[in-house]
Amino acid sequence: MIAIAKFQVIAQTFYSQLDTERIQALQVAQELSKKFIELGFDIVPKLLWAIGILLMTRFAIGIAGRVTRRALSRTEATLRKFLVQAAEITILVVGVIATLSQLGIQTTSVVAVVGAAGLAIGLAWQNTLSHFAAGVMLISLRPFEVGDAIEGGDVKGVVDAIGIFSTTLVTDDHVKIIVPNNKLFDGTLKNTTAMGTRRVDLKIDIGDRPIRPTVTELLEIVQSHPLVLDNPPPTCLVAEITPDSTILSLRPWCASVAYEQVRSQIQEQIKEAMKADKNQ
Repeated sequence: MIAIAKFQVIAQTFYSQLDTERIQALQVAQELSKKFIELGFDIVPKLLWAIGILLMTRFAIGIAGRVTRRALSRTEATLRKFLVQAAEITILVVGVIATLSQLGIQTTSVVAVVGAAGLAIGLAWQNTLSHFAAGVMLISLRPFEVGDAIEGGDVKGVVDAIGIFSTTLVTDDHVKIIVPNNKLFDGTLKNTTAMGTRRVDLKIDIGDRPIRPTVTELLEIVQSHPLVLDNPPPTCLVAEITPDSTILSLRPWCASVAYEQVRSQIQEQIKEAMKADKNQ
């Protein structure tokens, strides 16, 4: 009987301790769930506002782009595209800062961190920064504009856009090329359409044909071409004389955009005319 009584006392003590631990565990769980709920009510609205700010920023970028394009519709394409891109980037930066502020991240701290890391970023992005500086100089000095045909940086094409960091060209075979601004600004650049007109230089080997009648015939051919300009007038001079042949320098003028067409068609007409004279 004494043993049974002792066992009952031990059992009651064990169950009372077990109930106390369960109660404590439930209390801890309740406290944790309460904290999570409070945290959720604190974070979820901020997160939703941050997402809303990002969506509004994206929407604002589109509006700013359209408004800037309309406001600068009479401005030349080169400057207009540059300013539109700058406005879009500015709104993006403002939107990111507003989002960070909504999430509770102190923007002053972010600026301080960026400032402290400025030297490292400058060293890592020195090429990018040089492209940015070259882009500003290209916009300021205007060695070429949108629509000009240029050669430089080992590429050739028509300028489609001048960006902050790079310039977009479209080649004759309709291939888009992205060229870093620094490549165009530091190297030799040829703008073949800036002057509006261009001279087509052709070397014509007339063999042993008489010079004066041939010069007259060649001038008649180029003057009859609809794309050849009357002013400046075309010229035909003797470029070289050898024991076996005479080489003439034929120089008609045309609009810069028609250069390739005029060059090809005149050479074709001269070839056919010489062949016809030879068969007579």
